[in-house]
Amino acid sequence: MAQKNDEKTNVMRILEQKKIPYIPHIYSDTGETNGMEIAARLGEDPDRCFKTLVTVGKSGNKYVFVIPVNRELDLKKAAKAVAEKSVDMLKSKELLPLTGYVHGGCSPIGMKKFFKTVINITAESFDTIYFSAGRIGYQVELSTSDLKKVIPFSLSDITV
Repeated sequence: MAQKNDEKTNVMRILEQKKIPYIPHIYSDTGETNGMEIAARLGEDPDRCFKTLVTVGKSGNKYVFVIPVNRELDLKKAAKAVAEKSVDMLKSKELLPLTGYVHGGCSPIGMKKFFKTVINITAESFDTIYFSAGRIGYQVELSTSDLKKVIPFSLSDITV
């Protein structure tokens, strides 16, 4: 899909700068943020479409978890994956100042600061996965091996 330069997100620019192949998907300008609706709009398996969740640990450290849109984050498994006693979801109002992203447009790539990132183990079942390109209505598709070239992450079973 050809893109005009002004349609590119920072995530897309970062991927291009690092010469990482990706496929952009622009699905809507209606502000959809429901992951299941986005997967349906893209005509993709919800297991292959991922959402980015930001949490805060008991220590005060922030963590990023990337899970399929049809699943829920298991907070106990998530805490164990990052060696915390517990983790809680970050308050919505804290997301933009912390990451530079809004709810529904949060990407694991290009946050203001890098946070330890864990992706659900099911991601390795697919050649490519979909996740937010950093703006509502925009997704990118790429392999986890290419994603690893952009951000360090671990894989773990972190869903209910």
